[in-house]
Amino acid sequence: MKIPKLCATIINTDLKAIKEVEPFVDMYEVRIDIIGDGWTEVARKLTKPWIACNRLVEEGGKWQGNEARRIEKLLQAIELGAKIVDVEVNAKNVENIITFIKKRATCLLSFHDFEKTPPLDRLKQAVQKEIKLGADICKVVTFAHSFEDNLAVLRLIREFPGTRVVAFAMGPHGMASRVLSPLAGADFTYGAVEKGSESAPGQIPVIDMYNLYGILP
Repeated sequence: MKIPKLCATIINTDLKAIKEVEPFVDMYEVRIDIIGDGWTEVARKLTKPWIACNRLVEEGGKWQGNEARRIEKLLQAIELGAKIVDVEVNAKNVENIITFIKKRATCLLSFHDFEKTPPLDRLKQAVQKEIKLGADICKVVTFAHSFEDNLAVLRLIREFPGTRVVAFAMGPHGMASRVLSPLAGADFTYGAVEKGSESAPGQIPVIDMYNLYGILP
């Protein structure tokens, strides 16, 4: 089978590890909030497209500065070559931020629920809101407490044919959705650069995902 699009999430400045997974991924996600001051050095060395993400603490990230400075970093990322910028659908002044992003890059709007996987209707509402706001890519991430939660996010992808959607569930019970989501039609899926450098619970190393897709019929 054709290997789905894989995005490796970068959370540190280990350029050697980043380079080692380069043949297996289509893009990177640069977690500005987790990397800290060294993120620009990493971004300048990337030779594949990358997503800029500077996640708020309340959205599962580590950014603790003020909001204006956070958005400034995302706009700086565009100057450094970010092809996609991830911003939370519930961010302050999100309409203005989207306008700025879309002048120069692809806008990924993200919705997170770190406690549970809401019913399918609620998940659909989240995507519909992202579309209405002008998202180029709609992202929905939940937390899985059962295998059935995987099915909910996979069904969500099927509800929006023709729309670029990324959807999966976090946590040990959600690992299946990370692997299966692109097979259900998701635009791409995320993996860790290496074991021990996961950015979220349940994240799988990209090399393991690549190898797994390689043995699927």
